[in-house]
Amino acid sequence: MAVKLRRWAQWLVPGIGIKRWALVLAASILLVSAGVALIVNIKLLGWLEVIVFQLALSLIVLTGGTLSPTVLGGLLIAVGLIVAFLGLRGTIRSIAGAFLPKGDPRLVQVLHQHRQQRQRQRGPRIVVIGGGTGLSALLRGLKESTENLTAVVTVFDDGGSSGRLRRELGILPPGDIRDCLVALAESEPLMTQLFEYRFHGGALDGHAFGNLFIASLAGVTGDLESAVKETSKVLNIRGRVLPSAAEDVVLVAELLDGTVVEGESQIPRARKRIRTMSLKPTDVAPLPEVLQAIQDADLIVLGPGSLYTSVIPNLLVRGVADAIRDSRALRVYVCNVMTQAGETEGFTASDHVRGLIDQVGPGLFTHVLVNTQRIRNPALLARYEAEGAEPVEADLDGIRALGVTPVPAQVASEEDVVRHDPRRLGRALMRLAEGAPAATVATI
Repeated sequence: MAVKLRRWAQWLVPGIGIKRWALVLAASILLVSAGVALIVNIKLLGWLEVIVFQLALSLIVLTGGTLSPTVLGGLLIAVGLIVAFLGLRGTIRSIAGAFLPKGDPRLVQVLHQHRQQRQRQRGPRIVVIGGGTGLSALLRGLKESTENLTAVVTVFDDGGSSGRLRRELGILPPGDIRDCLVALAESEPLMTQLFEYRFHGGALDGHAFGNLFIASLAGVTGDLESAVKETSKVLNIRGRVLPSAAEDVVLVAELLDGTVVEGESQIPRARKRIRTMSLKPTDVAPLPEVLQAIQDADLIVLGPGSLYTSVIPNLLVRGVADAIRDSRALRVYVCNVMTQAGETEGFTASDHVRGLIDQVGPGLFTHVLVNTQRIRNPALLARYEAEGAEPVEADLDGIRALGVTPVPAQVASEEDVVRHDPRRLGRALMRLAEGAPAATVATI
């Protein structure tokens, strides 16, 4: 009891700007009550009524009878309401001022943001599986609709900054994880730019700051999983990011000519068709959180991303593909917008689907979202053609023949590169999750 009294007593401390407005609100209540008493002529507040009627009688006499009790009561109610408005506004400003210092957004903006946040918190539980820039673009689109996001990210990269850290420090490559963390971040733009910053020159040449930060945290916390959780707090991300495996794994590709290539960065350089993909070691355990997230999901999304080096490797981790098949969630594969040199040259959309089925087996997904928007930028097309890449043909009948429902959608973005537009892709998947027919989710 004493503790509660002390807490209430804190409101009486001078200088917090609340007591004065509380008195104003009390005065407004008295004025409105007095006005009502004059109009309806009832005993409302005892002694207050006597005072009010005496004052009213004096005013009526002074005005020669032109000011009736009804008119005076109406005036008191009007003044009371104005005073109440001023009191409420002052109280709200005093409280909001403590949370919104000068220069911050208006309270109505904060309330609007809070409402959006509550809507996102009630959003569907979505698991996205993949890696590379395609996955981070998808996350940017989905985070506007739900915070119940789990990104399961490949950790088999052996090139660039991630590969160097993997070889020199013996940690799992953090590059794709960093991209996903930045994509889900709610922190200030400067912080996200810092995580994406790459050093130029010296011993750190080519390293991304975010990779070094995660690697440092992995050294402090003892493993990549804990480092990712702590980095998520720093960036205040919407959702969570999980590595698909917690052990050092090498990607292995057997090509059509029988050649075996090891290493994620080496496989596309062979520039030959891939027969099968595998992991080394072959029996790789998943994180328990990954399997639980798949089990609880309302929507599971595979891709977009490099078919053989970003999407399929996650499905080769023990138990992941079976957990997806056993899920009652809507399961969607997002086909790439462009083919990829060294992996999917000449592939149509149905070829991508067939590649997944050949590697992991049927029944993995129920729908395939395919871009049907024509790429019109001739300069971009010429650049991709020089690299051996082209737009993926949306052969919807070929997809249906494989027992999967195609979802045609106009979701391409043509800027510096051709990729999925995050917002349109996110909207298309959300409409699909809400039960819209596959043929009607197309966006412009």
